[in-house]
Amino acid sequence: MEKFRAVLDLLLKHRNALGYGLVSLLTAGGERIFSTAVFQCPCSAAWNLPYGLVFLLVPALALFLLGYVLSARTWRLLTGCCAPGARIDCGAALRGALVCAQLSAVAAVAPLTWVAVALLGGSFYECAASGSAFVARRLCFGRSPGCAAQLPLVPCHQVQAPDVQDLQKELKAQSQVLGWALIAVVIIVLLSFTSITRCLSPVSFLQLKFWKIYLEQEQRILKSQATEHATELAKENIKCFFECSHPKEYNTPSIKDWQQISSLYTFNPKEQYYSILHKYVNRKEKNRSIRSSKEDAVVPVLGFVDSSDINSTPDV
Repeated sequence: MEKFRAVLDLLLKHRNALGYGLVSLLTAGGERIFSTAVFQCPCSAAWNLPYGLVFLLVPALALFLLGYVLSARTWRLLTGCCAPGARIDCGAALRGALVCAQLSAVAAVAPLTWVAVALLGGSFYECAASGSAFVARRLCFGRSPGCAAQLPLVPCHQVQAPDVQDLQKELKAQSQVLGWALIAVVIIVLLSFTSITRCLSPVSFLQLKFWKIYLEQEQRILKSQATEHATELAKENIKCFFECSHPKEYNTPSIKDWQQISSLYTFNPKEQYYSILHKYVNRKEKNRSIRSSKEDAVVPVLGFVDSSDINSTPDV
């Protein structure tokens, strides 16, 4: 049991890195299945380019949108923002745009993995490039007059001229070079962004560690207390329904209270709160709103605060 708990603690400690790795592996595996079992280049001058681009880019777009859907920050940002009476000032809009940029960066992991693996494989690019008139002019320069017309047949190995069929190797080389270049650019950008956000962090390394531990415990206890409270309330209502009696009074948070603790977290150096719930319960005036003030800011390195979701916390 102790060994199992040690392994579980290790997985929970590195769950973000493991999650990104698992997503990348599943994306790479899915791309290989598509390229071998589903993809069949039509070898047509009219269809090669759109067909290859669809397989290269449309799954990447779907994975990008899925990254938004699966993020807790997306729904924390959107839920209730268009409700009647909701106020959105310039500062809130700017902070929302910054959060969207951060969400886009995280959601881009899977689609970039798809495009990079697809380019390294070469099948999608070969099909798309062989149907491009621009690529045909460049590759067929100085070759036989019928090269441009035969180029769309290259992915299907239906070309009789050996010098034209050899262009498949050049197309695959171009695809792989683009794939490795994309991987290098992503790694450089990711390393630069991580380094810059850590350098601009308003809190120290150990405080960030403590902060993440606090959020894990807060979400775990919140889920436990919410489950217990909801269960008791449901039991009381059902009991009163069958007994035709009046329920006893239960104190539950109001709509305004839920809206307050569901808003985006912003950092204020004068008031050190570890979550929006922490800020709410420590407000000086009970009727005072905890909406962001001018001194509050969205700090990229603290994006994990809003990523904590009550449903994503494991029961240990």
